Amino acid sequence: MKPPFKKDEHIIRSWLQSIAAQENKKISELTYVFCNDSYLLELNRNYLNHDTYTDIITFPYQEGDNIESDIFISVDRVTENAANFQVTFRHELCRVIVHGLLHLIGYNDTTAEESQLIRAKENFYLDYLGSTSDFLK
Repeated sequence: MKPPFKKDEHIIRSWLQSIAAQENKKISELTYVFCNDSYLLELNRNYLNHDTYTDIITFPYQEGDNIESDIFISVDRVTENAANFQVTFRHELCRVIVHGLLHLIGYNDTTAEESQLIRAKENFYLDYLGSTSDFLK
């Protein structure tokens, strides 16, 4: 599957590096795989024993403060969620991308309190991206 914004990769890379730096981390290597629902569901079943659709799965292999991970994103889920939340595909994709990075940094969303914090962080970093460029439009 073709990456959703290959020509703008430098904008996303710079944004993610900035987020990591603000969180006192460093990105060593992030590999994104854009796939469909059925492929991500298969990964979710095989590796996490979850029989549900999801928009993102991260497979971290980092040590210390250097972030390294393979990240799988369902373009189908992102497309549907963008329509449900009435935002652009690009905006929702960036939300999912930053959500995955925040998990790798150490944020969780298993409790209501954790979910509220990670959502606030997502919004903060999306606002930052939106204020520095027209990228989310």
